[in-house]
Amino acid sequence: MSISPVLLLVGVVMAASQLTGCAPVLGVGLGTGALMVEDRRSTGTYLTDEGIELRSIHRFTELERKDAHVSFTSFNRRVLVTGQVPDNETRVKATEIARMHPDVLEVINELAIGEPTTLKTRSNDGFTTAKVKTRLLDDKRISAHHIKVVTEDGTVYLMGLVRKEEGQIAAEIAAKTKGAEKVVKVFEYMD
Repeated sequence: MSISPVLLLVGVVMAASQLTGCAPVLGVGLGTGALMVEDRRSTGTYLTDEGIELRSIHRFTELERKDAHVSFTSFNRRVLVTGQVPDNETRVKATEIARMHPDVLEVINELAIGEPTTLKTRSNDGFTTAKVKTRLLDDKRISAHHIKVVTEDGTVYLMGLVRKEEGQIAAEIAAKTKGAEKVVKVFEYMD
């Protein structure tokens, strides 16, 4: 009898939740370890990407812009910047912040100029991301572990180190997911 990856993940999370105080540590440790094994990036690049994201958001937070919502997502040292900012000056500053890290190869700035999205919109985006990831996990033609999904204001961004066929399949899956108004491929192709 085989167990689907989704059911296995749910079971591990439920079991970990019974260990008071240990659940976050166990969940992060198991999740990170499992993802690194399946990832096409080297362990060093995986960790560098995590560092790029953390440093970028920390530097942007230091600007104390309450009128902006900015996210930095790094994959294979390519940084996707999403969200909303009040003006072009802040948009440019977010790009500069992402480029400050010496390991960044490219910055893809998808920031919109306008009011930050509401908590409801961000919650819907999180739900859309979860649905896309689940559908990618269920599709046996590709490995969902090679694809990072980010949703911002209804737009689903797909990042990863993939073959063109895998990227096309992932984009089709994302486009057919309820809540995805638009799909943007930010893939790095292996072929």
